[in-house]
Amino acid sequence: MMSEAYSGSMNRGPEWAKRIASYEGKIEEAPGLVVEGVLRRVVGLTLEAAGCSAPIGARCQIVAPDNSRVETEVVGFSGDKLYLMPTRDMRGVVPNARVIPSGHAAEALVGDAMLGRVIDAEGRTLDGKGPLRLDKRVSLVGKRINPLARRPVREPLDVGVRSINALLSVGRGQRMGLFAGSGVGKSVLLGMMTRFTTADVIVVGLIGERGREVKEFIEDTLGEEGMRRSVVVASPADHSPLMRMHGAKLATSIAEHFRDEGKDVLLLMDSLTRFAQAQREIALAIGEPPATKGYPPSVFAKLPRLVERAGNGDHGQGSITAFYTVLTEGDDQNDPIADAARAILDGHLVLSRQLAESGLYPAIDIEASISRTMNQIVSADHRELVTKFRTLYGAYQQNQDLINVGAYQVGTDPLIDEAIECWPRLVAFLRQDMQASVSSEQSLTQLTDLLMSTDSPVDESVIA
Repeated sequence: MMSEAYSGSMNRGPEWAKRIASYEGKIEEAPGLVVEGVLRRVVGLTLEAAGCSAPIGARCQIVAPDNSRVETEVVGFSGDKLYLMPTRDMRGVVPNARVIPSGHAAEALVGDAMLGRVIDAEGRTLDGKGPLRLDKRVSLVGKRINPLARRPVREPLDVGVRSINALLSVGRGQRMGLFAGSGVGKSVLLGMMTRFTTADVIVVGLIGERGREVKEFIEDTLGEEGMRRSVVVASPADHSPLMRMHGAKLATSIAEHFRDEGKDVLLLMDSLTRFAQAQREIALAIGEPPATKGYPPSVFAKLPRLVERAGNGDHGQGSITAFYTVLTEGDDQNDPIADAARAILDGHLVLSRQLAESGLYPAIDIEASISRTMNQIVSADHRELVTKFRTLYGAYQQNQDLINVGAYQVGTDPLIDEAIECWPRLVAFLRQDMQASVSSEQSLTQLTDLLMSTDSPVDESVIA
């Protein structure tokens, strides 16, 4: 009998082997055992868990007595302790609560259905238009691009702002900083670029700003027309520092998705400073020592990782042209974040409080601003016009006090004489109504007419 059974099983050898192989596959796909931990300590926004392990960036859930769960993320560890940071309010958490590692890091769902929508840092809709139906999942940290695979910045981008198009030309794939203090027209300038820029998709990240400004920016600044091709990621100041960081990363991930589809994307992030401050809060909470004016070293490591994700993609892909606002507290251009941002960006626009107080909008300080890719994207004749404009503008500014008090004698310096004569034209050229768009071609034509007809009377209607 045994020999017959053995011989029967031998005859069924291939069938049995196939079934065993299928069972092995199911065993490999089965989830592993989850080792739970307990919550030992809460200090500020930092939670310490013991008895479990999880990698940096992984999500963990803390179970409250009423079975509600608080979502957290691993931000550090020391010995057998995990340092967690909550994504939302952690009210209801008690000592020795269960800590359940999920085993996966934060990801984002992206897709074309995002256009025209407003979401928070976790991808949940805020506009009351129903849930998003998205099927593509991407990492929040993105993927690095080989620097030799990136297409160089060679094509100019029309942003609809005369002073930028003519004097600080921006290229597709460039990363620019918008340096400004409070109340000098930063949000208005961002809104102008959002409405007027020739881009396929616009992604706006409102990170760490006042919650009141979110709706105002969408309704008053963006408007219905600008919102149609935009995605807005809002993570206001009352969100946790972890969510503020996630908001900046999510906005960048969305921009990367559309760039990989071959589209030209405009990424506006307000602000890079709030992103850095959120990382400072997290780093100081887990014990990282401060280095420069209260900012730990990890802040200056994460800034380039975020900024470098923007730019041109490989051949066949699109581009991400990014504008990052940088808050200069007390109009201090040597603020640590402002100084670090200048080093990693492809140029910067500085908004002057003095110009804003004099009624000149957009209040761009031409002398302090620069576009590092301008020489590669404009003609030699255009560069000569910009040099002449800067020379006249700088000559007047440097001698403005003497001119105002009447101490300068006409005929002393031909350059200053020409600057005085052209000054009303220069100011009129820089001034632009927030509802008016001026294309790159119009900006160059008006700049040429301005500098080639210095002897004719001022006609501000030509450049209004």
